[in-house]
Amino acid sequence: VQLVESGGGLVQPGGSLRLSCTASGFATGSSAMGWARQVPGKGLEWLSGIYSDARTYYANSVKGRFTISRDNVKNMVYLQMNNLKPDDTAVYYCAIPSLIVAGRPVDFRSRGQGTQVIVAS
Repeated sequence: VQLVESGGGLVQPGGSLRLSCTASGFATGSSAMGWARQVPGKGLEWLSGIYSDARTYYANSVKGRFTISRDNVKNMVYLQMNNLKPDDTAVYYCAIPSLIVAGRPVDFRSRGQGTQVIVAS
């Protein structure tokens, strides 16, 4: 199993980025997938999940601004991020949840190396 994130970078407040996760070794369409982020000194914050039945989950901090999607043919998962704020600055990870509670991922069994997102003017 391998997950590789891309699409991070520097963006101004109010701007947009689309993160991509290229998966190999398994089929994303038949697996729960998620995006999480982490800033230095803080724990992992789960942002979004998409499940095999197409249900989605969003943390309150990103609801209405971020959208998760996947392309089962390309075996990729995406996170469209709009109206970015300085507080969104973090390393973003694509991950396979290992535990989901009330629709929310709470742990992972595999994740990528991460992609840095910096929101600053």
